[in-house]
Amino acid sequence: MGDPRPPMVIFAGQSHPSLAEDIAGHVGVKLGDILVRNLTSTETEVKLQESIRGKEVYIIQSGSKRVNNDVFEMLTMVYACKTSSARKIVAVIPYLPYSKQCRMRRRACITSKLLAKLMCSAGINHLITMDLHQREIHGFFDCSVDNLRSSPFLLQYILDNIPDYRECVMVAKHPSSTRRVSSYAERLRVNFAVIHGELKEEEEREVDGRTSPPPTPIVIGNGTLPILAPATFACSFPTPIPPYQQKIKPSLSLVGSVKNKIAIILDDIIDDVEPWCLLAGFLKEQGARKVYAMAPHGILSGNALELINLSHSLDQVVITNTVPLSNGLAISPKIHVWMSVKCLRRRSDGFTMERACPHCSPTLHRLMISLSCVGIHLIIDNIWED
Repeated sequence: MGDPRPPMVIFAGQSHPSLAEDIAGHVGVKLGDILVRNLTSTETEVKLQESIRGKEVYIIQSGSKRVNNDVFEMLTMVYACKTSSARKIVAVIPYLPYSKQCRMRRRACITSKLLAKLMCSAGINHLITMDLHQREIHGFFDCSVDNLRSSPFLLQYILDNIPDYRECVMVAKHPSSTRRVSSYAERLRVNFAVIHGELKEEEEREVDGRTSPPPTPIVIGNGTLPILAPATFACSFPTPIPPYQQKIKPSLSLVGSVKNKIAIILDDIIDDVEPWCLLAGFLKEQGARKVYAMAPHGILSGNALELINLSHSLDQVVITNTVPLSNGLAISPKIHVWMSVKCLRRRSDGFTMERACPHCSPTLHRLMISLSCVGIHLIIDNIWED
């Protein structure tokens, strides 16, 4: 009896070719034949070089430093597969771009929702990603989403590479990441601390424009443009509405203690390295012996390599390879890219998330699709026998 599943094809974008090659190597198949290129006009051109009619297509495209180009390239690849009669299109995006723009702030827009709508409209049926900035991003998509976690493997890195990990203190970079940090601390049976102060504004939830000042008169020539009077109400309020008290950022402080401890600053994305170096120096002033920076996604923009190498406070940066690194960043002795395994088991009628099992039954015949982003290895089972 043959395999009832339709054949599978893996296509790779230009954002992370080493990741796609690693996946294809673990699967034991060649990457699908597709032409993706940028024309002289900077337009993106996608041409399928093989038939995908009735097949399941996996498109591997992560976010990189050319984020806008990566996004539109991915959308074009998805639409090309949709119009070529693919049975199902699965987007494998280890780092989902624009995931930090998932809330309304001041007069900005929720760009991650726009991206989700574009992806679903292009033809994505299923999304596999890793460590979304906020779990609520699931609700932006009209298709199924698997949000894989890197926490088991980052925890394993701590156990394997920090001999005295019992002396560690997990540190939240800002109060909004306390839940993630406390989860790590509970699994390691160690304490955690929270940094509070002037660096917390990037995660400030209340800054949404409601504290805007009143409009000022517009001067035209020698006169002014009148401002409409405020609306009047038929009813009167018993007491006047008190004025909104503007927030004043407190000075940098630490809730908890890192004295004579190994401090591990934990977050989901490392983009601008300068705040991390400043926080590492602050923790050293508080008595920390060593300071690690740890996150699943290492974008490391700008002069990150220079800042990391010159920093005397930041001892090591631990990231995953969800985002491709330049040659200089990849060989830096202070940057460690952790590789590990995560499993996703597929039944004949869909996907279900499962825990990675080191001792699998020999009755499991599985086809491995590995996402080596700190590495997620997605294991897709052909047949599951109880």
